[in-house]
Amino acid sequence: MLNFLQHLDRRWIFLLMFIAVAVPLIMGTTFPETPSPQVLAVFDAVDNLPDGSNVVMALDYDPASQGELQPMASAFARHCAIKKHNIYFMTLWPQGISMIQKSIDILQEEYPETYKGKYGTKYVNLGFRAGNEGVIKLVVEDLKKSYSTDIHGTNLDNIPLTKNLKNIQQVDLLCNVSAGYPGSQEWVLYGSSPFDIPTVVGCTGVQAPTMLPYIPDQLTGMLAAIKGAAEYEQAIINVYPQLKNNPNAKEGLIRMGPQLVAHILLISLIFLGNVIYFWERKQGLHQ
Repeated sequence: MLNFLQHLDRRWIFLLMFIAVAVPLIMGTTFPETPSPQVLAVFDAVDNLPDGSNVVMALDYDPASQGELQPMASAFARHCAIKKHNIYFMTLWPQGISMIQKSIDILQEEYPETYKGKYGTKYVNLGFRAGNEGVIKLVVEDLKKSYSTDIHGTNLDNIPLTKNLKNIQQVDLLCNVSAGYPGSQEWVLYGSSPFDIPTVVGCTGVQAPTMLPYIPDQLTGMLAAIKGAAEYEQAIINVYPQLKNNPNAKEGLIRMGPQLVAHILLISLIFLGNVIYFWERKQGLHQ
C-alpha cells in the first residue's frame, strides 16, 4: 500500500481536493461554530441595544471582496432587523452603493412588516461621498456638511430619520464592514476613538491584525474574514433559532464547510507524506 502511495500521480491529489471543496459547497454542508469572545462582543453590541435603536451601517467594500465580506454585512442587516433598529446606510467606496442595496433587499424581502415601505422612517440610504477619512471627520461633527441629501436626492431635513440628526455621535452603534482603505481603521481613528462612538467592525483576514490593538478600548469587537462571519451567524442562530431554516442566513457557515473538509484533507496528506518518508527512510531509500 505504501509503495502504491509512493508513486501516486499527483493529479489524484488535485481531484481529491476538488471533491473536498465541491461536495460540501454543492450540498450546503455546515458545521457548528463556537463564537469567539471578539464575535460575541459584536453580537452583544447589537443585541443589547433597546429595540428600535439607531445604527449606522458603513459598508466600505466592493464586489471583489463580497465573497469574504457580504456574509458579515448580511448578518448585521438581519440582526438589526430582528431588533427592529433604525439603520443609516453609507459608504466611502463608490462601488459600495451596490453592496448597500444587497442589505436593503434583505430588510425588505425578509422583514417586510418592519421595513417594506418604511424608507425614511426605519432606514435611509445616504449613499457614497468622496473624501475618504475627510468624510468621517465631517459626519462625526456635522452630518449635513457632507450629506445634504440622501442617495435619491431628497434633502435630509425632509427625511424623518435624519431631520433632527446633527451628527453620528447621536447614534447608538456604528457597524463598519471594510475591505481596506478607507474603512475600519479610519472609522476607529477619526470616529469611535475621539468621540467614543460604540463601534464594531467586520474586515478581511489581511486587515484583522491591524485592528486587534484597538480592541477593546476603541473598538468593541471584530469579525475577521469568513470565519468571523460564520461565528457571528452561529451566535445569531443560537439566540434566534428561527433563522436555522433560512439558508441565506447561513452563508458564512456554508462557506466554512468546504474549508474545514479541505483543511482536514490537507492535514491528512501531510501526515501521510511523513509516514511515507519515514517508511522510505527505514527501508534505506533515503541517505
